[in-house]
Amino acid sequence: MDSNKLRELYNKYKLDPADFFKHQHYTIITRQGIEKILGQEQLNIKYDVIRCEPDYAVFKAIVTKGDAYLETFGSAKHGDFKNGNTQSWYIAEMAEKRAMSRAVLKMTGFYQLGVFGEDESESFKNG
Repeated sequence: MDSNKLRELYNKYKLDPADFFKHQHYTIITRQGIEKILGQEQLNIKYDVIRCEPDYAVFKAIVTKGDAYLETFGSAKHGDFKNGNTQSWYIAEMAEKRAMSRAVLKMTGFYQLGVFGEDESESFKNG
């Protein structure tokens, strides 16, 4: 990971220490940090629901800004860590948050530096 590039991005988006934390091998940006980045970049995000069932959902996020274009996915499956990836029953909402988080971080260069959003995995929660 390029710590200088990461520091530049933190400064560019005015992230403060409450917006990110270290988790095992990754740097995690909180939901609040993602919202700060999204607000400053003014990205346009649209969603396609690929699949939405009571216990499983997949959303595709389509992100544009000017000529830049990106597609990525977020999914959620209710169950324990052997059979799912969220304990929440808000499956569609979780898939949407994960798609949005990935889209914002990919579009802004954080993802290539090994930074993930806290919504992408329940194991990424702070504390």
